[in-house]
Amino acid sequence: MKPARKPARRSLKALGIDTRLVIEGVTPIVDAGRFPIKRVIGDNVTVEADCFADGHDFAVCMLQYRHENDADWSETRMIALGNDRWRAEFRVDRLGSWHYGVTAWIDPLLSWRHAFERRIDPADVALAAQAGAELIAAAAARATKEEDGTRLNAWAAGLRDSPVECVHALALDDELNELAMRYADRSGGARTSLDLRVVAEPVLARCSAWYEMFPRSAADTPGRHGTFDDVIKRLPYVAGMGFDILYLPPIHPIGREQRKGRNNAVTATDTDVGSPWAIGSAEGGHTAIHPALGTLEDFRRLVEAAREHRIAIALDIAFQTAPDHPYVAAHPEWFKWRPDGTVQYAENPPKKYQDIYPLNFQSEKWPALWEELRRVFVFWIEQGVRVFRVDNPHTKPFRFWEWLIAEIKQVNPDVIFLSEAFTRPKIMLRLAKVGFSQSYTYFTWRSTKSELIEYFTELAHASSRDFFRPNCWPNTPDILPASLRSAGRPAFALRLVLAATLAANYGIYGPSYELMENAPRDNDSEEYLNAEKYELRYWDIARADSLAALVARVNEIRRNNAALHEDWGLQFHPVDNDHLLCYSKTAGDNTILVVANLDVRWPHSGWVALDVKALGLGADGEFEVHDLLAGARYRWQGSHNFVRLDPALAPAHIFLLPAGRPPVKAAAVEIV
Repeated sequence: MKPARKPARRSLKALGIDTRLVIEGVTPIVDAGRFPIKRVIGDNVTVEADCFADGHDFAVCMLQYRHENDADWSETRMIALGNDRWRAEFRVDRLGSWHYGVTAWIDPLLSWRHAFERRIDPADVALAAQAGAELIAAAAARATKEEDGTRLNAWAAGLRDSPVECVHALALDDELNELAMRYADRSGGARTSLDLRVVAEPVLARCSAWYEMFPRSAADTPGRHGTFDDVIKRLPYVAGMGFDILYLPPIHPIGREQRKGRNNAVTATDTDVGSPWAIGSAEGGHTAIHPALGTLEDFRRLVEAAREHRIAIALDIAFQTAPDHPYVAAHPEWFKWRPDGTVQYAENPPKKYQDIYPLNFQSEKWPALWEELRRVFVFWIEQGVRVFRVDNPHTKPFRFWEWLIAEIKQVNPDVIFLSEAFTRPKIMLRLAKVGFSQSYTYFTWRSTKSELIEYFTELAHASSRDFFRPNCWPNTPDILPASLRSAGRPAFALRLVLAATLAANYGIYGPSYELMENAPRDNDSEEYLNAEKYELRYWDIARADSLAALVARVNEIRRNNAALHEDWGLQFHPVDNDHLLCYSKTAGDNTILVVANLDVRWPHSGWVALDVKALGLGADGEFEVHDLLAGARYRWQGSHNFVRLDPALAPAHIFLLPAGRPPVKAAAVEIV
């Protein structure tokens, strides 16, 4: 028997024994740096790390950072927070990918200075001064500027030659110590991977108000198919309500084979228009436009007209096809075929979508499929679109999205991707990690006080906030939730206020929402009766009972108060009534306090408990709160104050808090 082979010895350097320093606990970081964090242009990225060495020597920590297009690194000194924790920040002033990391080294001169400050005995001081002079002379030898080397050599000479009584002041000169630190010996130091990344996106990625509208239902007369020109005429209405983004469901030709009828009927009549998500016909596929909507030139005019109203057009990208999409005949290998020789249509049992064919991302021809789908995005970007809502991304490979989004953002870093993935939490988070700018959330189904507090505390304060940006929708064309089914005006008003103030990104599906569409297709169904997905709808947007004025007021409050532009400043406050929900948001000197009545049937009252010191209101003093929604003002005092809300009159108070907190008119949102 052969003797057991001895394991190869690792070198001391491979073991990290060439450094005495430890760097760990770096934040922010996602999956040990596997994925980037997210910020928007103009943000300061605050980085912290634990850094320490054995013994009593002093370490210097530096934060290093650069934009992907920069050849050289910039750096800033990290500040000691105590207990070996360090912090610094850098500003992302350009769109795109940034890299950052922490480097540290033991600085003998800093250690020497700290010990020198405590020396008293003249002989001891003289000897220590000689040791310091040697360290300073070494720094002078490393100086890259002649004048700096000259100053450091003069400092070293002064320490050697000056009388003992003068040495202390000279040794502790702050300016000279700072100069010497520029030329520190960094050998034997440590550093994190410098491949930690942050993606800087447009401000619209962090704060946006979305309005979804079917262009084919934008006609001003019943029964007529809407056009892009009709949407252009509707722009002042959308802008008047204060929305930043107008999101259009798929605008492509709709398949004729297996077309669905009204209310998802399996058999369609000659007059049924079908579902926009059944994409493709003889007229074209994902880069074509439904002929009844207009031409490509008409669409480009819409994009430009929207921009003049400070609105971005968002398109729905749904990677699936109708049976008569050109892909089916040209690329049968991109689909799954059943044993009977037919293509497998989409299913979500018990639901069946005979009019939709999923693409097969596991096809042997997947590289060609991926390139074709990238071309779809590139085509619409060339038409001026910079915002995309992606349908069901969780049914496609994560690696596909990571590749595609990186490819797009390499050329167009201003593009924003919204993930429509109502699926399991970890899948939603993974999609955010691989690049989606925003994500739909479970808000649609969260309605009780405990549910809202638990969920939004997680969204605002869990570590996932560094990459997951929530976008809250009270309804969608697919979802008429229980909170709105057969409900009246108070329910729609409440859910609007909650979505718009709990989240910096939110949206509504209109005009269904402001006109309070609330009839389900059947009992306990989330499907709308006479769903717009399957038929033309005429909407009387001038209806007297419309919520449009309330929507406009809420969006105006959002636009004028920086506290509502972010998610991280959210805090919940106790109320002694479980039907009342109280929370605040703070950004800088702007604080908004919301008290909402979650019971849409009956008035409720209670006592709100505030941490007045944390809110800057003073422990017992009187202060005035201004209800921005109703325009009323109230005198409050101390930490406990009384509120009463009648849902028939108002769903909530949206208070502006005082103490030097005027409405902060933030810079206008830049429309991409």
